Amino acid sequence: MRVFLTGATGYIGGSLAARLVRDGHEVVGLTRSERGAEALRERGVAPVLGTLDDRAVLAREAAAADAVINAADSDHRVAAEALVDALAGSGKPLLHTSGSSIVGDDARGELSEHVYTEEDIRPDGPWRPTPDKAPRVAIDRLVLDAGTRGVRSVVLCNSLIYGHGRGIARDSVQIPRLVAQARASGVARHIGPGRNIWSTVHIDDVVDLYLLALADAPAGAFYFVENGEASFAEMTRAIAEALGLGPAEPWDIDSAIAEWGYEPAVYALGSNSRVRGVRAREELGWTPRHGSVTDWIRHELTAE
Repeated sequence: MRVFLTGATGYIGGSLAARLVRDGHEVVGLTRSERGAEALRERGVAPVLGTLDDRAVLAREAAAADAVINAADSDHRVAAEALVDALAGSGKPLLHTSGSSIVGDDARGELSEHVYTEEDIRPDGPWRPTPDKAPRVAIDRLVLDAGTRGVRSVVLCNSLIYGHGRGIARDSVQIPRLVAQARASGVARHIGPGRNIWSTVHIDDVVDLYLLALADAPAGAFYFVENGEASFAEMTRAIAEALGLGPAEPWDIDSAIAEWGYEPAVYALGSNSRVRGVRAREELGWTPRHGSVTDWIRHELTAE
């Protein structure tokens, strides 16, 4: 199968590229630079120079591929529109990457008991995203609606991903931010009391689900991608132990925003994002193998 992949030099996309190449697929990866192109070639991926704003490039490569995976930017509407338009009427699969911060709250380290399933986020249901996340949800629904236009469109909504990447990019988003701050300051910190909880999933289990969805997911399918959950107090405690630091400490939201920026501090690190991936298990037989982010932090975080 010829697969066109955006985000091929990134964390999720790079891990997908490595697995697809290993499984014998022809992978064409979008990259912005010659340096990225050379890195892709070394890994058996055919590079295509361009950006997510290059509609003509996206359309050409999508039309030439048997399947498309958009793993570059969950918030880039132009790219999603270009890929949907290019694939309309083809029956080809389009996997689009989203993130479970769409159900995130402005908890600033406090606990929420609310847990979401795929049923809760239906367009005709009572749930509504926050204004900050409404544009991402609109992109997700644009992709899902492509199922009515002859595209086997699927949205995979990942929770907090951990584990070392299998491609060019080694690090994910949330845990590396916490680790970098802890290493720089000598103190592992969580926002507020750190009682806020995120669902979690290992990168290898993410890749397994993408491959299952590529083969068998029906048009218009939305999957939360998770296997377990942990509070940020638990995760920062594990980071402190792994790095040989003292006890983790609370941090006020203003200091966190100054360090990481508004969106990462409020949504990626300070919110609750508790989801259950029921549909992937029931429809695709997904059986994730890794269930404890804190065990991974303690035993694998510093592994080279």
